[in-house]
Amino acid sequence: MRYKERMKRLLWLVVGVLTAIQSRAQYDAAFANYWALQSYFNPAASGIDGLLNVQGAYSMQLVGFENAPSTMLATADLPLFFLNPRHGAGVGFMNDKIGLFANKKLYIQYAYHQPLWGGRLSIGARLGLLNETFDGSGLDLSDSGDPAFATAEVNGTGVDVDAGVRYTYKKLWYAGLSTMHLTGPTVKLGDDKTHEVSVGRLFYATGGYTVHFRQPRYVLYTSAILRTDMQAWRGDVTARLAYDGEKIHLYGGLSYSPTVSVGVQLGTTFHGLKIGYAYEIYTGGIGALHGTHELVLGYQMDLNVFKKGKNMHKSVRIL
Repeated sequence: MRYKERMKRLLWLVVGVLTAIQSRAQYDAAFANYWALQSYFNPAASGIDGLLNVQGAYSMQLVGFENAPSTMLATADLPLFFLNPRHGAGVGFMNDKIGLFANKKLYIQYAYHQPLWGGRLSIGARLGLLNETFDGSGLDLSDSGDPAFATAEVNGTGVDVDAGVRYTYKKLWYAGLSTMHLTGPTVKLGDDKTHEVSVGRLFYATGGYTVHFRQPRYVLYTSAILRTDMQAWRGDVTARLAYDGEKIHLYGGLSYSPTVSVGVQLGTTFHGLKIGYAYEIYTGGIGALHGTHELVLGYQMDLNVFKKGKNMHKSVRIL
């Protein structure tokens, strides 16, 4: 049996109930706040809103279970106004840990935005470096001499490529398609390179629509994401009702992932600082207290020093 398959089988034994959770059937972690982390799920979203976006997310899944997954993500993207507002760029770092496995990814990305049909068509690409680690020292095997399993910590690195397209129509709606791990990299572990982890392609479809009311202070944001590796899939739909005040922005919402989870989301934006929280309850019968806690922190700032009227001041003589 190939080492990749035996490692997967051991992973399920270590984590136990994870076999019932479809959201972990794919290589990449799923974030409940996917709508807030768009430049991670699609590199074409880099610099899309004309602002500097710095964000961090931390997700603790299956709380209460030993060796449960946890994921940390940090991203930053911005428009390159010194070239042309049609250019965007970004960087990011992801650390995903589940049982004895740890997956890390460091990446840079670029996007080009072209006006089209009253909106913008964006094309993006990402170049990343994967680091895969398996801690064999944590194993407790009856057959300690089995060469298929590493008995110490082994790791390896590989090159990863992602790409995506996206269309945004003003501030009303957007739709995008992206592919993670486009080249299907295989990372060889250990000094002797006898073990390996193969990473399959993962496809994403994302979209969102904004509903405006007669009362302009209130807005309904709807969004959806579908991800698949052509063997398993997960879909999420989210609706958030937001209050847009003069100094503060508040929202509350619900999310639903068929056969996986239901969840609640809360958040606020104040002076460019964004704070969001989500809690997912799995519908697989493991109990409401063993769900996922997710926290997102972010900061936005307008970098366009060339914007017409920016930094203009009236003289007190003509007030």
